[in-house]
Amino acid sequence: MSANVERRGPAETIRLTATVQGRVQGVGFRWWVQSQARSRNLVGWVVNAPDERSVEVVAEGPADAIAEFEGLLRLGPPAAAVERVEAAIGPASGMLHRFEIVRS
Repeated sequence: MSANVERRGPAETIRLTATVQGRVQGVGFRWWVQSQARSRNLVGWVVNAPDERSVEVVAEGPADAIAEFEGLLRLGPPAAAVERVEAAIGPASGMLHRFEIVRS
């Protein structure tokens, strides 16, 4: 879990930007991410990166939900094999309205 998330109030709205690397394409990872985000009322998007070994994720919502979501990204669904997650926390833009899968 990111130390940046832990320093924030649980209800503060923040933005997570993450790159998840490993076997995360062709295994239902984007659909799983969307499901996990929507079940936590997060907004944002997920997209396959051009390198075919990573997925990019942007999510905004309450700090406690973002922290939980980030932890799940590090595990992934059963068919995936997450090797590395690079994550950054920042202020929410407030410009996102739902969580979507972006087609690359």
